[in-house]
Amino acid sequence: MSAPSVYAAINAITAELSKAGIAKTHTNAADGYKYRSIDDVLDRLAPLLAAYRPCVLPRALERTVIERSDEQDRLLLHVALRVSFALTSVEDGTSHIVEAYGEALDGGDKATSKAMSAAYKAAMVQTFCIPVCGAEDPDRTTHRLSSRTHSPEPLQGWRQWCLDIEDIVSFCESEQAISTVQERYRDLLKALSREQSHLYRELGEAFATRREALASRAPVGKKPKSVRPLPRPKDTPADRKEVEHA
Repeated sequence: MSAPSVYAAINAITAELSKAGIAKTHTNAADGYKYRSIDDVLDRLAPLLAAYRPCVLPRALERTVIERSDEQDRLLLHVALRVSFALTSVEDGTSHIVEAYGEALDGGDKATSKAMSAAYKAAMVQTFCIPVCGAEDPDRTTHRLSSRTHSPEPLQGWRQWCLDIEDIVSFCESEQAISTVQERYRDLLKALSREQSHLYRELGEAFATRREALASRAPVGKKPKSVRPLPRPKDTPADRKEVEHA
């Protein structure tokens, strides 16, 4: 009994790619690691898909979007996708579903398309077992992860928490009181800057507005200090003697 055509096509493409693989010829400028681009994968895979006739049909199943900020406090969109790819044979219509995840950060409108490319590349590399020319065995090195503290979201949610803090700041009557609020909620403010950068900026404006209001109420000059009269010197025995002979 012959195998379904979809699996025969996957096996044939895997055999073709195993001969040379797809090398990692690009370098990430920021972190310095090597990678193979989506174009590298498509250039090698497209002729093989046409020759062995399986169709790759993507379908996004889940999508999440989170606003983040970079070191320059620029707004970025973090998109995570769960995508299914139906590999369907043109020969007999047999099909096999492969799922993969893709994530991407972008400051414009390209985050979703980048995440789709990442999911596609991951699915194809793993489905067809595409090797890397001259790749180092992953078991050769071990990365030790450092522990990272995480501040959970307040029970009332970030939006309401910010409104509560703004209300507290509005009643502060001194710069010291505002600084105390910032120090008391330092960990949550840091978490807010990572998770909800736009709310963090709005809250920062509330702090600045209150400081400006307090500064406008401060007196222009300092009040002169009251001058105390000099203490009267005590009488000495010599002074009393002079008074008696006067």
